Amino acid sequence: MARRVSWKRVLQALDRFNQVAFSPKYLLYTNIGISVGLSMVGDTMEQSYERYIGEIQGWNRIRTIRMGISGLTVGVVCHYWYQYLDYLYPHRTYKMVVVKILLDQFICSPFYIAVFFITMAILEDNSWEELKQEIKEKALVLYVAEWTVWPLAQFINFLLIKPQYRVFYDNSISLGYDIFTSQVKYRKKKETTNE
Repeated sequence: MARRVSWKRVLQALDRFNQVAFSPKYLLYTNIGISVGLSMVGDTMEQSYERYIGEIQGWNRIRTIRMGISGLTVGVVCHYWYQYLDYLYPHRTYKMVVVKILLDQFICSPFYIAVFFITMAILEDNSWEELKQEIKEKALVLYVAEWTVWPLAQFINFLLIKPQYRVFYDNSISLGYDIFTSQVKYRKKKETTNE
């Protein structure tokens, strides 16, 4: 005889998982895992679209793994950045929220984008010149996109979300941004011909 699913047990198990995963002891690992996983999902979704429109032939697993590793480095940055902001500005007043948003946009966003490109350059064995060229060509596009998405998202994050859930919330919103980041990172240069 098949056992009936006890929803009460399922909810209790989820609650226990939540208490452990988002506890101070495991929060860094949880945040990194979420960042890695969603970076890989975002790249997989972008590659699926690129295959659908005929830009690429098949799924590039190495590319997805590299995007996941970039999620690891960015996950560490976000984890410690949010802790630092909460240490400096522990209150949830509108003024503090605006200060956090401005600091996030002017300090963390450029740093985050630089960490992303440096991580990818190391993984792709690019030269310093190639890294500088890629940053010159693509970083501003990502930074402008940051300004369209994150001020409102971070307003909600800093005002309403409990500190231990900030990176989780950030990464949930970031899935769409991860798709865009993958697109910008791997977009093909348009060939110019002199005919």
